[in-house]
Amino acid sequence: MRAVVLTGHGGPDDLKVEEQPDPPVGPREVRVAVEAAGINFADVMATRGLYPDAPKPPCVIGYEFAGTVESFGPEVEGVSTGDQVFGMTMFGGYSELVTVPATDIYPVPEGFSIEQAAALPVNYATALAALVVMGGLSEGQRVLIHAAAGGVGIAATQIAREAGAEIFGTASASKHEVIRAQGVEHPIDYRTLDFEDEVRRLTGGEGVDLIIDATGPTNFRKDYRLLRPGGKMVMYGASEVTSGRGMISRQSLSALVRMPLAGTPWWKSFGVMNENKGVFGLNLLDWWKQEGLTRLGAMLEARLERNAFDPVVDRSFAFEEAGDAHRFISSRQNVGKVLLTP
Repeated sequence: MRAVVLTGHGGPDDLKVEEQPDPPVGPREVRVAVEAAGINFADVMATRGLYPDAPKPPCVIGYEFAGTVESFGPEVEGVSTGDQVFGMTMFGGYSELVTVPATDIYPVPEGFSIEQAAALPVNYATALAALVVMGGLSEGQRVLIHAAAGGVGIAATQIAREAGAEIFGTASASKHEVIRAQGVEHPIDYRTLDFEDEVRRLTGGEGVDLIIDATGPTNFRKDYRLLRPGGKMVMYGASEVTSGRGMISRQSLSALVRMPLAGTPWWKSFGVMNENKGVFGLNLLDWWKQEGLTRLGAMLEARLERNAFDPVVDRSFAFEEAGDAHRFISSRQNVGKVLLTP
């Protein structure tokens, strides 16, 4: 099979298409012919050596896919060759074939394209974990979604919209029409406005109930200050530490140094009690390792059954264009999901 192999930690240019052995299929496993693989910031960070969970190069990254069941092993029930499915894999997704446990795949919803299905696993599971499980979002609450035009941002907006929340979202001005259409009532241009000042203005100084943010320490500190009593912030990434040039910049190094102090430093324990705020950290891959995806998967399926989600795919790149795809995401140009296709 062909796969996109990460050959080093020099950035997007180290992604090369190579021939790899077909993955074996064991008991309770399914092998899928991948038709679309999702790209996430975890993958972008892995190309710089900044994602500790990623395997060491040479390796195949990518941990979500959609395609057709090619074969399956013994003890697999309810699956047939030719079924269209989507799911997650602990890396290896940038391949023509991927083998996963049968419990980790889901049928492509009726009316969804393969590309839309590939946009579901990571973005929507992350948003559900952040907003519903950790955030406990409910009707009438205020939620601030950073990078509201990105894959997780759009997923989170759709979840918050269904919950009946009041939605604030940061995005460049050119993307405001798109995020408004998704349900963001208060789009904020982070390039021309200080989002902290703007949210305070819009809320009469009260702040918000829940914030989800994958940008990094510069914004995390502001997020914490914006929480009203009982508020929560969920940190699920650090896009600030990457640059579009495929290298670690001075700004990236500064962000890494400041990360341990960005949320609630250990010496602020008593202060946090008095401030009545909560801070959560979210890493979907570690969540998966710790308890599996059954709980989040059930939440995802329930919402798909009631047509709550409409994944947005910005564009697809061929395997040979993997480096360009990573640069595209790093430059923050995308609106919705970016995919790789064999």
